Amino acid sequence: MVEPTCPGALERYVNLGACYDTAALKPMRQALVQAMEGYPACYRRAYRCLRAASEIRADLRALLETPQLEERLLRRAKGILSRECKKTGGQPGKAVQRFLGAVCCRGVVCHFDTAEALCQRRYVLCDSYGLAHPLLSALAAGAMAAGYDVTVCPDPAQPDRMSHLLIPSLSLAFLTSTPELPYEGHAYRRLRVDAMADPQAVRRSRARLRFGRKIAAALTEEAVEAMAQAKEKHDRLEALYNPHVDFDRVLATADRLAEELLG
Repeated sequence: MVEPTCPGALERYVNLGACYDTAALKPMRQALVQAMEGYPACYRRAYRCLRAASEIRADLRALLETPQLEERLLRRAKGILSRECKKTGGQPGKAVQRFLGAVCCRGVVCHFDTAEALCQRRYVLCDSYGLAHPLLSALAAGAMAAGYDVTVCPDPAQPDRMSHLLIPSLSLAFLTSTPELPYEGHAYRRLRVDAMADPQAVRRSRARLRFGRKIAAALTEEAVEAMAQAKEKHDRLEALYNPHVDFDRVLATADRLAEELLG
C-alpha cells in the first residue's frame, strides 16, 4: 500500500477492498492465513540468494577488469559509433529504461523477441563474465550525442549495470549473450567481449572463474525455486479469494479512473 503525500490535491485512495464479499470471506480466515504461511520467507530467501550471486559475479569481474580492457571496449565502441551512428545535427537523444528480462519463478528469462521486433540489425555481445557494461554505456552515450533516442535495458539482477541497448530509429540492437542465457537468433555481427580481457588474467584465474560462475548459477537457481514456491502459495490464495471478489466492480472502477485521467 502506498500512502498519498498530499491526498485529495495530488493523489487519492482507490479502495478495491470494497470489492470483496467480506461476509463470505470471514469464515475462511483460517484457510487464508494458512495459504500465506511462509510466503514472505520465500521472497526473503530469493532476494538473499540473488544478492549473493551478484556479489560473486562482481568478484569475478574484478579479476578481469583492467584499464587495458576498458580502453579496448571504449575503442571498439568508438569504431561502432563512427560506422553506425552518423550525427543527425539535431538535439541530443534521450534514454528510456526498459527491462528486457527478469529473474522470476520460471527462471532467468529475456524477451529477445521484443528486440527482434524493434531492430533488424543485431550486434551480439558474447560475454561470459559480465564485462560488456562499459561498452554498452559508451554506445548509449555516443548514440544520444549523435541525436538518437535509446532504450537502455538493465541487468535485472544488477540494475546499475546494462545488459542490452536498443536504438529503434536505426533498427539497431546490442544484445548480450551469456552461457546461462544465450541469444540464438540471427546476428548482424558478433563481438567476443571475453576475448578483449587479458588472456593471462583469464588463464591465471580460470579455476576461480569457473567455480564462481558455478556458485552464482546455483544461487540463482535457488532463488528461482524460492520464487516458484511463493507463486504456488499465491495461486492457492487467489483460488480462495477469486470466487468472492466482484470483478465487474473492479473493472468499472478501472474504467472510471481511466476516463477521468484521459479526459
